[in-house]
Amino acid sequence: MTKQSEAFMRQMLEFLPSTEASYTESVVFNGEVLETVIIEDVFMPVIIELIRREENIDLIEQIFEYFEEVSNDEDAHLINIFSITALEILGNEETILRTAQKYMGPRTKELQKEADRALGRKV
Repeated sequence: MTKQSEAFMRQMLEFLPSTEASYTESVVFNGEVLETVIIEDVFMPVIIELIRREENIDLIEQIFEYFEEVSNDEDAHLINIFSITALEILGNEETILRTAQKYMGPRTKELQKEADRALGRKV
């Protein structure tokens, strides 16, 4: 795990403190921080629910502003992990993706489309 990946995990825990117990359980169960597992199974379900409800707009905006920072990071490992987890999951449901796109910055949108194309989804 790179320093940027570690920073990503810390930032997500700061945005989503309710995920701390699940994060810790995952680390204990797996004996290490498995980035893809944590992003997919711990963080993204909460983010998807935030998007679905669209109630805490400030938090959604903060998360997507951070996602744009991540999308523009030079750490290829972080961008790859982010793309194959968070961005692919956002494309799983069309309604979620449409809502999420309202908050995405230009680079995040571009990476999300690339993630969809990599999966063979129609973009």
